[in-house]
Amino acid sequence: MTPPAPRDTPWGACYPGAVTIKDEADARRWDAVEEASELIHEGQYQDALYLLKDIAKADPENPYAFYFMGVALYEAAQLEPARDAFRAAVRVAPGYVGARGSLAQVLRRLHDYEAAIREGEAALRIAPEDQDALHAVGLAHAALGERANATHFLERFLATKPELEPAQEARQVLEMLKLGDGPLEVE
Repeated sequence: MTPPAPRDTPWGACYPGAVTIKDEADARRWDAVEEASELIHEGQYQDALYLLKDIAKADPENPYAFYFMGVALYEAAQLEPARDAFRAAVRVAPGYVGARGSLAQVLRRLHDYEAAIREGEAALRIAPEDQDALHAVGLAHAALGERANATHFLERFLATKPELEPAQEARQVLEMLKLGDGPLEVE
């Protein structure tokens, strides 16, 4: 069974997509975070964090609890704690592409470009067309001045037909890459 992706995630069009529920225990873990994901959707990040901390305490193997903690913390502009929450989700579920792609985005925003590339590429080994990972890896390469790699990943990202805003950003970065040498300052 594949549940729908949460609406209006902080990653917009780069949301890594729905997760595949593997078994009954995984379904229970997904169900456990449903209320918290709705609170995030409603912008009630602190309330969601209280719930998610309780869920993670009761079931420290619930990757969705850590993932949504990362989302809530990211939305609350707490990038380092968000990074740690996404890392916890990846530790519990190494194949959770959404958590890896989100971790890559946060690492990029924290200017840890090499780590962002490693996490993004790990996600892409699992899901080669993951928008979040392609976007993060492309922008991280651009920030390092690795223009050929940045172009490669950003063009792959655009080939996935992302939503308007991230597609425009990628096109702008691609245009900037054509203009000169050295690293680019990208958000």
